[in-house]
Amino acid sequence: MNSQDIELSSGEGHPPNGFPSVAAKIASDIDKTTTIYRRFDRLSARNILLLQAEIAELEYEQDRYDAEDRKRGCDDVAMDSQSDWREFVRNSAAKDRYGKLLHPREREKMELSMKIRSKLKEYHETLAAHRDLLNATPPSPSTVKALRNWFFNNTSGRKTENEETPQLWGASVGTYDDIHDLVALRVPADQDRLSTFIQNNLGVLFQTRASDGHTTYISERSVSHFVAILSTVLAAIMLFGAIISLYIVKNQQALLGMLSGWTVLFAACVGLLTNAKRDQIFGATAAYAAVLVVFVSGNLGGASSTGNCICTPG
Repeated sequence: MNSQDIELSSGEGHPPNGFPSVAAKIASDIDKTTTIYRRFDRLSARNILLLQAEIAELEYEQDRYDAEDRKRGCDDVAMDSQSDWREFVRNSAAKDRYGKLLHPREREKMELSMKIRSKLKEYHETLAAHRDLLNATPPSPSTVKALRNWFFNNTSGRKTENEETPQLWGASVGTYDDIHDLVALRVPADQDRLSTFIQNNLGVLFQTRASDGHTTYISERSVSHFVAILSTVLAAIMLFGAIISLYIVKNQQALLGMLSGWTVLFAACVGLLTNAKRDQIFGATAAYAAVLVVFVSGNLGGASSTGNCICTPG
């Protein structure tokens, strides 16, 4: 049948179930947050252990050669090979007129050295790759949940009769079972607590249709813009709200209480709504409190006109 004779209806444009369907699903995400794959932590750990054991045996073999060379101290060939790389290469390749190796032991040592070099390179590359995977930002739980529901033909999030018909069969059925064994090749740039809360609880407000035209995703860009606006509004409220309230209050005890309350509220906002580290939280809170103290103790403070201002030493 000629390809020109094939006509696809709108319902027949979907890729077939299995690997084509899963690949199309992953590629259809505009933000590419569904590029989630298994790390195979258990297999990776075992592979690293086997490489480590293999190199340990090679190390033992090389140590055995070194111990034999120490006992054969009068062997000029061995001494030259241990001290001069060019001599080591020459001795390991030297042959007589009949093509027979003159120093087969040096050839064995050279082959061992080359094998150690190759295995060490493989070992170090494996360690570096596994380290990068372990340090990678984990995928969003909501994204994994949505992807798993789709994987099992369960778009409602509740257990259904069709949930026993996964997209992939065999051992691949458990691809999305363990979230701790998954790695996302791309995660949203803003993974602070506020963004995560909005994605998990208000994601329906930021849904967008994927490039395949059949599925919807939570738009990372929309969430990021909303969080940026909300953060700006919160920052303005925390600053100007504190200034206005402290300007209005006249009582000294109430002034101290409000100053403490605004400082605690600011620290809570920074600690709960952002990914700031402890030292950053302390620094930001100290700077915020210093601004409020300067305002209260200055001429702009509402309490200063009544003589109840808080004065700093000096």
